[in-house]
Amino acid sequence: MVQPDSRAVAHRLLVGSVETQSWSRQRDWLRSACRSPQRSRALGLTEETRDAMALDRRGFIKSLTVVGMGGAVLDHRRANGDGGETGGDQADPFGVLVDIPNCIGCRKCEFACQKTAGFTVPPIEALDDKSVFTTDRRPQPLAYTTVNRYPNPAAPAKPVYVKANCLHCLEPACVSACLVGALRKTGSGAVVYDAWKCMGCRYCMVACPFQIPTYEYDNALTPQVRKCDFCAESRSKNGGVPACVKICPNDALIFGRRGELLKLAHEKIRDHPEMYIDHVYGEYEAGGTSWLYLSSFPFETLDFVQLASIAPSRLTEMIQHGVFKHWMPPLALYGLLAIVMWLSRRSADPEPESLFRFAQDGSAKGGAVDDNGHEPGTFGDRCVREPEFVDQGARV
Repeated sequence: MVQPDSRAVAHRLLVGSVETQSWSRQRDWLRSACRSPQRSRALGLTEETRDAMALDRRGFIKSLTVVGMGGAVLDHRRANGDGGETGGDQADPFGVLVDIPNCIGCRKCEFACQKTAGFTVPPIEALDDKSVFTTDRRPQPLAYTTVNRYPNPAAPAKPVYVKANCLHCLEPACVSACLVGALRKTGSGAVVYDAWKCMGCRYCMVACPFQIPTYEYDNALTPQVRKCDFCAESRSKNGGVPACVKICPNDALIFGRRGELLKLAHEKIRDHPEMYIDHVYGEYEAGGTSWLYLSSFPFETLDFVQLASIAPSRLTEMIQHGVFKHWMPPLALYGLLAIVMWLSRRSADPEPESLFRFAQDGSAKGGAVDDNGHEPGTFGDRCVREPEFVDQGARV
């Protein structure tokens, strides 16, 4: 008698219950039988065939996903180091200490900033107009810095003025969020923008915890993201200090190395406790910023954002960059494997019609079959004669 192959035996095993069970339940029963060594031996399946037929597709893909993501993360760490791409390992970048109590609200910093950026600005005498302080202003595409006025409860006749602009974070979230490298942190401490690389996704605007970057929505053809660049280009060519610092008449803006500015800030707090609160904003907020602030009032009363000391980019950068920079090769591999598995499953899984056809002609062995489509004495015949075993298999 010719020994039937494993697939033919599996076909005959299912014929006995094909009229009472759905095809999906029959297939599940066969796969559960393949996972059982005892049933596999009874079916005559080899170990290789049993392992292949019992393959868990979902578990296989999960394993590949874990391996792929692990490799992507390792590639990212090897390429960028633990500090990532945001320049978090800079030793001592340049920065500015903003002494809020010394600011008189002259807005000359606004004038110098717009002039250096090449924008059209009104005469400097127009800055005497104090009506602009009636509304809160934010940086705009044509105004990289703005000065706002806040009430002074201790001395109503002397309001508080606060300059707002990009703080040039040590680990900028905007740089981390940029998919194409249009934003980058330079060694001098400035976060600069390359319009040629920008694809207009505006992820940087969403990522910035200070809501600083703006966008040229009115420019339909060549819109750009706009923000203070710390006068990086002019300083790299001519040296010196940023334009806003140079024009400030009351020493409210002090330029220097961040380490020296922090030392100066803490000295001011120690020497004049009646003038400053014991808090240097930007020393730890969002992982630290190049622009630091001293104030006489709690910073939350001046609309400063309260942030943790952990940079947002540290929480998102590794996974995000691993996905966007290294995901395409694993994704292509997973897609190819999925297609191969789908094609192999289609060729390996018997169709319902083939079960009836097998039962009718008994082609696997070429011999006579009984009313159930089995040859007498075969394992399939024994399964039909033992309904308890079949019921247990159907419940698996």
